[in-house]
Amino acid sequence: MTKRHGYALLSAFVALVVALSVTVLIRSAAGDSASGSSATGRRPHGSSAAPASAGTWVGSWAASPVGAEPGTEATGLAGRSVRNVVHANTGGTSARVTLSNLYGQAPLTITHASVALSAGRGTAAARAETMRRLTFDGAYAVTIPAGGQAVSDAVRIVVPHDQDVLVTTYSPTPSGPVTIHPHARQISFVAPGDRTEEATGIPYTGRSAYWRYLTALDVLSNEADGTVVAFGDSITDGITSTMGENRRWPDVLASRLRSAAASGADVPRYSVVNEGITGNQVLADGLGRPAENPSGLSRFGRDALSRPNVKVVVIDLGINDVTHSRSAADGKKITDGLRALVRQAHARGLKVVGATLTPFGGHRTWNPALDRMRRQVNAEIRAGGVYDAVVDFDLALKDPRDPQRMLPKYDSGDHLHPSDLGFRTMAETLNLSLLKGAGQAEL
Repeated sequence: MTKRHGYALLSAFVALVVALSVTVLIRSAAGDSASGSSATGRRPHGSSAAPASAGTWVGSWAASPVGAEPGTEATGLAGRSVRNVVHANTGGTSARVTLSNLYGQAPLTITHASVALSAGRGTAAARAETMRRLTFDGAYAVTIPAGGQAVSDAVRIVVPHDQDVLVTTYSPTPSGPVTIHPHARQISFVAPGDRTEEATGIPYTGRSAYWRYLTALDVLSNEADGTVVAFGDSITDGITSTMGENRRWPDVLASRLRSAAASGADVPRYSVVNEGITGNQVLADGLGRPAENPSGLSRFGRDALSRPNVKVVVIDLGINDVTHSRSAADGKKITDGLRALVRQAHARGLKVVGATLTPFGGHRTWNPALDRMRRQVNAEIRAGGVYDAVVDFDLALKDPRDPQRMLPKYDSGDHLHPSDLGFRTMAETLNLSLLKGAGQAEL
């Protein structure tokens, strides 16, 4: 081979490499465009690629799956778009969601899901520029087996704190009962057909007081370094708080923590998520398999310990065990159950702040024997033998002239559940410094 022939071969090889590289780039660009197409052929807003920004993953909103929605046993919500409205108590630069099919009896196929900022309070309309299509392990569709859940990929979206967020899902096929959190104290929406990325909200004529499928919204946050889980019953769930106004005591606690941290106070930078279930007990499960309204003991690992970067659990649980008691010995069973929750938390290095049980004099379930049990449980809690630290909700709400009852201004009217002012007072009673540190007590 002559030198001239060698140069010619080398030039040809270089040209071939360049041509192949260009082809790969063109195909890659075309593939990116194709993979970004929505079901309607439009390129979806945003990207579900891993977030580039720094921060800590924390819970911004959560709700426990409680049971199956009546009337959805046969077809679920096939052929309809479900738009859940949730309130982000902590802001972030990326988000991910958790969808649950815990009470489904067949696989749930979601072919289209999105997240967006709400255009305002009480509306199904979204801010169009914030609409993001969600993916699951890189795919737009996900099939969640009966009893299972799925966590979306992170998507870049700036979520301000104190902002309503819309999470929308579409399932084209029957899936059996819909997993819900009732008593949401928030109106969500439903539309016929796949309207997942519809920003105007006009097709969303159906209204619902349930949260469906959705159980968590996490954010990559520079505002918070960890998560506080509020774990309890209807008093934590906020069943008597004003609809759509986010006035449950965990909502107020989240606002207090954020404001105090922003002002430079010596408090931890934590988000707060609400894992309250109306009617929940420490010891007893509801009916069904899986159990609807599962006991605190059976759901603690899922609803408290599994939250992202959880640091502290605040437990306000036990009043339903009291009202359902049949024996004076049940008081010890309640405190033993609460200690079991604390041991689970301590095994994870978490601190547990526990609440005294609030008065319920005047409620239809009240009688002197049950009130004695409540006061005995509270005495055990105050003595320091149950939790790492104590917040005295009983002292904060009771009427000093009639301690078995709530002060009337704190009473919603049913003599068991607080009013908005009562919930605010509960949150303001919790000394924020109690949230510092880790669990250490041997109980």
